[in-house]
Amino acid sequence: MAFDRRMSYGNYLALDRILTAQRPLSVAPDEMLFIIQHQTSELWMKLMLHELDAARQAIAAGRTAPAMKGLARVSRIMEQLNSAWDVLRTMTPSDYTTFRAALGQSSGFQSLQYRLIEFALGNRNPAMLRPDAHDPASAEALEAELSRPSLYQVVLGHARALGHDVPEAALAPARAPHAPSDRVRAR
Repeated sequence: MAFDRRMSYGNYLALDRILTAQRPLSVAPDEMLFIIQHQTSELWMKLMLHELDAARQAIAAGRTAPAMKGLARVSRIMEQLNSAWDVLRTMTPSDYTTFRAALGQSSGFQSLQYRLIEFALGNRNPAMLRPDAHDPASAEALEAELSRPSLYQVVLGHARALGHDVPEAALAPARAPHAPSDRVRAR
C-alpha cells in the first residue's frame, strides 16, 4: 500500500522530529539513555498537565466522573514515571560522570513542566519562579498557573458548591503552598 498523500503512522506521530531530537554532547554511550529518559519523562508530564487541566475544568463544572477518570490516568502516569527510573538505574554514577560536565549548569530541577505540575497540585513556592525568570515564555506560563486555582482549591470549591462549609480563604488562588485549615479538615 502506498502512503503518498495519505496519513501514515510516522507522519501522525511526527516520528521524524521525535526520533531525531536526541543530540548527545559527548561520546559517552550512556548519554543517549539519559536523554531519552528525560525526554520521555517530559512527554509524560505534558500528558499529566493536560489531564490535570481537564480534571480541574470538569470538577469546576460539577462533572466529577470524567475528572476521576483523568486523575486515575495521572496516577498511572506517575507510576509509569517511577518505573521508568529502573532503566536509568542501569547507569552507574561513574557512567554519569563521563558526560555530566558536557551538560553545564542544566539540571532536571529546571523542568518547567515539573514546576507547572507542582503549582497545579498546590505546591506553590514562589522561589521556584527564579530558575525560569530568564525565559519570558516560561515565566509567563508559571505566573499564569499561579493565577489559577490549584486542583485542591477546585475540589474545595466543588465541596462548597455541594453545601460544605469551606472557608473563602481556601478557595482563592495562592502564591504560596496551601496552609492547613481546621475547618477544611473537619468536613
